[in-house]
Amino acid sequence: MSETSPIYHVAPMPDRKTFLGGSDAAAVMGLSPWKTPLELWRLKTGKVEPEGMDPARLKMMARGHKLEPFIRDMAIDKLRDEYGLQVELVAVNRRYNDREHPFLACEIDFELVLTGDITIGGTLHHFEGEHVNADAKSVTGFARKKWGEVDTEDVPIEYAAQFMHGMMVTGRRYCLVAALRSFDDVELYWTVRDDETVAAMRPKLVDFWIDHVQADVPPDPIKFDDIKLLFPLDNGEKVEATDEIAEKVARLRQVKAEMKVLEDLETVLTFDIGEFISPHSELTYRGATIASWKAQRDNRVNNEAIKQAELYVPSSTDVTGYERIADPLAHFSRSKTIRVLRLLKPKAPKA
Repeated sequence: MSETSPIYHVAPMPDRKTFLGGSDAAAVMGLSPWKTPLELWRLKTGKVEPEGMDPARLKMMARGHKLEPFIRDMAIDKLRDEYGLQVELVAVNRRYNDREHPFLACEIDFELVLTGDITIGGTLHHFEGEHVNADAKSVTGFARKKWGEVDTEDVPIEYAAQFMHGMMVTGRRYCLVAALRSFDDVELYWTVRDDETVAAMRPKLVDFWIDHVQADVPPDPIKFDDIKLLFPLDNGEKVEATDEIAEKVARLRQVKAEMKVLEDLETVLTFDIGEFISPHSELTYRGATIASWKAQRDNRVNNEAIKQAELYVPSSTDVTGYERIADPLAHFSRSKTIRVLRLLKPKAPKA
């Protein structure tokens, strides 16, 4: 019932701490390149607030949102003109909640009703008034390498998890993916519902929400950074090492010593080679360039200049509408507590 009878909304999406969406599904499954399950849990439970995104990624997302209508129209035209399908656009940015578990939610970029035949990954699929989910993606840079052949299901796995989540909530069989790689054309991909995958995803998502978010119990860490997030502060007490951990400490100490030797060697070799090249810019051997030492700009933030700068932010209390930032460096700085693993030389116990 829950997969075939979703509840849909057109109101603004609620606070993201109140539901698991499509991109969250990839994180819960350990497939997201942006968040681990533990990082997602910290966000959903309010342990941390979402940090400002990298400007480049923020710009990419903003561009992708603006391009959605453009991508959608190009995809519809292509389905009609090149694939010969009958196409009806039935919804845009409609939001759905699972009927059984309303905390499972999704927003579908656009929805189509399709009639006709299409080949997906070499297999013919017949649509007879098929209601399908559709997603618009702007694909740039290195992300292009993660997409496979067109007219297949070869999409990045984190997106596949997102699309499968959307089909799980809406109960549909197909998700069309319109990928804009240039302004000349869109390339069409698909994700076809796999009931075994949905059956495996669903309990994991439900368990994550009930057993971890609602119960306020962190999921198991999957990388060392997760462990540091779980234990940002120490309790000041000592813990006796097992033989296995003591052996790993000794090995880590040895690795660090070897790295120090290599770093010193790197410094010596770099100095000798640089001294030989100077004042030239390139080093050749038997006619081939084997090294270069060219002047380049080194751009760094001038903290002192920031301290002295006069910067202003909007203000509702100042008559000018703006107020001066008293300490710009502090205003734009962020601090957090971290723990550093340091190796200490063993000391003989006191008699």
